[in-house]
Amino acid sequence: MNDTYKNARAAAVSLQALDTDTVNATLMALADDIEANTSGLLAANAADMERMAPDNPKRDRLALSPERIADIAAGVRAVAELPSPLGRVLAQWTRPNGMTISKVSVPFGVIGVIYEARPNVTFDVFALCFKAGNAVLLKGGHEAAETNKVAIGIIRGALERTGITPDAAGLLPDGREATAELLGARDYVDLIIPRGSRALIDYVREQSRVPVIETGAGVCHTYFHASGDIATARDIVLNAKTRRVSVCNALDCLLVDRGCLQALPAVCYPLPEHQVHIYADDDAYAALDGAYPYLHHATEDDYGREWLDYKMTLVTVDGIDEALDFIARNGSHHSECIVAENRDAIARFQRDVDAACVYANVSTAFTDGGQFGFGAEIGISTQKLHARGPMALPEITTYKYLITGSGQTRS
Repeated sequence: MNDTYKNARAAAVSLQALDTDTVNATLMALADDIEANTSGLLAANAADMERMAPDNPKRDRLALSPERIADIAAGVRAVAELPSPLGRVLAQWTRPNGMTISKVSVPFGVIGVIYEARPNVTFDVFALCFKAGNAVLLKGGHEAAETNKVAIGIIRGALERTGITPDAAGLLPDGREATAELLGARDYVDLIIPRGSRALIDYVREQSRVPVIETGAGVCHTYFHASGDIATARDIVLNAKTRRVSVCNALDCLLVDRGCLQALPAVCYPLPEHQVHIYADDDAYAALDGAYPYLHHATEDDYGREWLDYKMTLVTVDGIDEALDFIARNGSHHSECIVAENRDAIARFQRDVDAACVYANVSTAFTDGGQFGFGAEIGISTQKLHARGPMALPEITTYKYLITGSGQTRS
């Protein structure tokens, strides 16, 4: 493993000498190779899917199809077409002594990414890190082990074919031992980014000796305010809950003003078609009892839960103050939404909610780098230092100061 880390560090240094055209040509070659290896990826993915239980909600994350593979290749091409984030002059000024100071964007160096059952992440993360001049060490979940082995082979093959060291991308072995070594590799790794469950992110944050940017865990709420439109609430809840249940921007909890309880059957009307199970508090349960087929009584354990399944919590609140307090206690600082027509309520909600993305009358499903116009993303940061929200190319660079002069000395 020491050789893996040393080689990644050496690769990171060599990547700084690459010009933009070479980087983009390599990514285009990789996209072609992904499509050319569709059958191999599907075969490996089928082996991974065979090991996963049929009722595991992570199956949607794990599954590949020809269409998804084509989308992955298209995403790599989209990264190639984005402007380089490197060498940007973020600020520049001249001091009274004639010394000029420039703040310029540069790569981090070596980035370690730990993720679970999402083989598309292997390609997405490599493309973004490579475009930003970083070597990457990938630690995928055991659920996608076979798919990731094929994926890293395709990536390293594209690098070699274009004359670039394949050590710019490495796949670490399965198992917690490799994770523990990565978290302690502070001499070789500059940044760790975990993508996955809250348990994974908590483990990485607590154990890592390398700086961490937290991404992934999303306990997302939608608050149906007393001024909200029923049709708008219905459409947003349906989309945020059922579009893709296993992603971090999916709806987990619907908060409803007490004065809107009578509208719940209309708001929830489309959900039974998707067999969404609702875990409701007593008042919301009474409002839906007899009108909703998949209804359960909520417990305290259902508050603050990231379901990642066709399930959601339903909670009654007495106004915006109680809604804000509930979100503050149970949210994960990811994505929150208010459905309202009252401008003061919208302004208050967007001001006071402490989250990376705060929506008004828009589904939380839009928390995504591509939907924000950033191209692909490396994850959704839920912290406040360095990066917050969808992390795209600028967020996986840092900066340094370049100082030039004509022989100035300090007295």
